[in-house]
Amino acid sequence: MNHLKYMYLFAGIMSACLFTGCADRPAESRSPDSAAEAVTTAPAATTSSTAAVTTTTTVTTTVVTTTQKIDPPDDLHMTCLDTVEAGSDITLDAFITDRNVALKDGSALLDTSNPGWYNAEIPYLYHGAEFTHTLQYHVIDTTIPYVINPGLESYHKVETPFDLNDYIGFADNCDSRPVLTYEGEIDPDTVGSYPLAVTVTDSSGNYNTWNITVNVVEEVPKSVDTEPRVNYSDFISRYEGDDVRFGIDVSAWQGDIDYKAVRDAGCSFVIIRAGYFYSQVVPDDYFRQNLKNAAAAGLDVGVYFYTTDRSEEEVREHVRWITEQLDGQKLDLPIVFDWEEFAHFQKYGMSIHDLNNVYAAFADEVRKQGYTPMLYSSKIFLDTIWSEHTKASSPVWLAHYVDETTYTGEYEIWQASSCGRIPGIDGDVDMDIQYLDRKQD
Repeated sequence: MNHLKYMYLFAGIMSACLFTGCADRPAESRSPDSAAEAVTTAPAATTSSTAAVTTTTTVTTTVVTTTQKIDPPDDLHMTCLDTVEAGSDITLDAFITDRNVALKDGSALLDTSNPGWYNAEIPYLYHGAEFTHTLQYHVIDTTIPYVINPGLESYHKVETPFDLNDYIGFADNCDSRPVLTYEGEIDPDTVGSYPLAVTVTDSSGNYNTWNITVNVVEEVPKSVDTEPRVNYSDFISRYEGDDVRFGIDVSAWQGDIDYKAVRDAGCSFVIIRAGYFYSQVVPDDYFRQNLKNAAAAGLDVGVYFYTTDRSEEEVREHVRWITEQLDGQKLDLPIVFDWEEFAHFQKYGMSIHDLNNVYAAFADEVRKQGYTPMLYSSKIFLDTIWSEHTKASSPVWLAHYVDETTYTGEYEIWQASSCGRIPGIDGDVDMDIQYLDRKQD
């Protein structure tokens, strides 16, 4: 796993073995968390599980670096977990259950990317010299695929091509291409309701099954916006307190903004979209104007990038693009990673483990460029998709459109509404709260 901390492991396989948005913006998905919560109701098939146990492995110890002639200890003792779950975040401190030497870096992560047998080179220190000790472990996969968007009641326009992937979303912890099958018949050329039993199976044989109904209709019903609009002054009054300040996040959807009016309404900061990426990077038409005018009005500024990046190389390239747009300008707030395409996640050919690695590369590259990274996500995906290691590695911007959030993890900024109204902006704007006592440098 490519994380922010330096990894001292190499691993060789010995045998084969979640909907909110960062402002209404073009071609970006957003759904309330209440709809996303339906994910957890999909029935899960029972699979076998193996408890992790400790074992002692007899191996060869190799000298790495020494400043003088020091031999490795004759009585070296190091025991480890025999099995670990695929895609899990396990530090060396947690992996090694007993030892009589000091680890060089106990926070380094074990490679759990795929099922199989691995050798791990464990760096340790002895009398000031560094050595490595080889431990063998088995990565197993007992985790069923996760249903992100169950599509329980779906609508399909008659006489158009049907692909079930257009109506559901799912992911696996370590399999980037779990297999979708279904039982039942559907005639996309005939109006009617068609019940289907859907199954998603990963490469380890774990599976998840649930039932949906696809309604073939003459016209797909349009969603109705019933969300109440909230005045910014009322928003401030509701949440004001010590170590709290208020902001907004904006994109080209907000058009021309009077930032002096925004500031005078009680707004202290703004997070501005730099652009977005699907098949290519598209700069936000108002980015430079927003950046200049917000700073001129005395507002603290950060930026976000809406993306569908699926590889570490790709996301690093896009971070460099963002910093080129900044052209050396300092930011008061982080550069934010905004990945929201979970409704049909399987179309991106990634596992949950892969996506966490993409964010790790983003955060690492942002730091290399001299800025602070931040992860933006809704509550449902912070609880299910993003690992504890990922969330602890940098500040979190929580999106949860409720009066009082029930998210129990750490977060620095809370996007509490997408239906705000503030002087200086025509139409809706996202409203945010920053908790200064939680601010990470």
